[in-house]
Amino acid sequence: MDVSDFRRIALSLPGAEERSHMGSPDFRVGGRIFATLASQKQGYGNLMLTPEQQAAFVEELPEVFIPIAGGWGKSGATHIRLAVANEDLLTGALRTAWQIRLKKNAKSPVARVLPRSPKAGRK
Repeated sequence: MDVSDFRRIALSLPGAEERSHMGSPDFRVGGRIFATLASQKQGYGNLMLTPEQQAAFVEELPEVFIPIAGGWGKSGATHIRLAVANEDLLTGALRTAWQIRLKKNAKSPVARVLPRSPKAGRK
């Protein structure tokens, strides 16, 4: 898999759209990020998982999933090594991150009122 596969699969999810955050492509649903390509030069896609989901992914496939260093990783942000992932694995991982974001959006009164974040128009 590669960056174009990551983008294609992320954008195939209902309501997903591509934007940019700090100069890197990101993928959002309801205006909120569920995945990014901030580490594409290192061969990674990034997934916004829960810490529990991250632990399960890393435990099952440590050669594919790597916690992002620092606080983001402790919050569940996870690298997926694109070169070793296959279509089904990448699709499942992106769908998981997308579903987590949908659930968080549904719980957030701000997300229900504002479909886009206040900074959505900035690049």
